[in-house]
Amino acid sequence: MHMVSTAALLAAVLAGCGSAPQAWEKGDLAKPEMTMNPDTLELRLGQRVYSSKENASGGYGVGGGGCGCN
Repeated sequence: MHMVSTAALLAAVLAGCGSAPQAWEKGDLAKPEMTMNPDTLELRLGQRVYSSKENASGGYGVGGGGCGCN
């Protein structure tokens, strides 16, 4: 019984993730409030402080160590 209810719950959760957004829905996803950080000025200031402290730039959200091997 527990296995069936878990499978039903998993199927219900995954059903909402299976469809790609339609063309008319992509406009809503492109709005500034949908970004991870809607305040671009604060983001740029944070990047500037980070690059000043660490003497490095970039590396936000992408893997890689800067060794040139990736």
